[in-house]
Amino acid sequence: MSVYTEVENAFEPPYLRSLERQILSSRFLVANNLNRDFVGTRGFSIVFHRSELPRVEREFPYFAGYLKRALREDCNAFYLNPLLLAQGSRVDPHVDRSLRAYCPTIVCPVVVSVLYVVVPEPLAGGSLVLSRGKRTLGKVRPAVNKLVVFGGDLMHAVERLDSPGRRLSLVCEQYQLSDDELSDVPKFQVEQGPRAYD
Repeated sequence: MSVYTEVENAFEPPYLRSLERQILSSRFLVANNLNRDFVGTRGFSIVFHRSELPRVEREFPYFAGYLKRALREDCNAFYLNPLLLAQGSRVDPHVDRSLRAYCPTIVCPVVVSVLYVVVPEPLAGGSLVLSRGKRTLGKVRPAVNKLVVFGGDLMHAVERLDSPGRRLSLVCEQYQLSDDELSDVPKFQVEQGPRAYD
């Protein structure tokens, strides 16, 4: 694939409003369970095998529309997380490897899909920066209802959000795992609170 793809107006506006309402009112939404690269952010994560997709949609029905559109048929494991930034939040450069917490041989996801649910207006900072090594390959300015897909091996960061208000995105790392790797990953698990992984 190219470095990244963007789709504007990916969903009907009522769906975006429902996503915002459900995520922000979720009892799971706490200080982020992701690593130290995620500064001043909130969220939660759902780890699941493709076989557990019906359970995810049953327990989190508001994610169903996004998952139906975003998930690739050739992937068998997923790490789904809403990511909430406020003024002053940022995400430092990193490569997504969240499932390595369960199996150290897992490398990168095939792709990462990001849907922007809420974006402050006017927007200052908060852009997604994609790179390989020290070379910047692309910079995505968030916009409400924009769906972005980029290669899972890319380094990426979110610039410090300088606007007041919220920047809410829904992120899904999509993996193609071997049978042995898949057996080490929980079939379904919701993660909250701080944890560290490589």
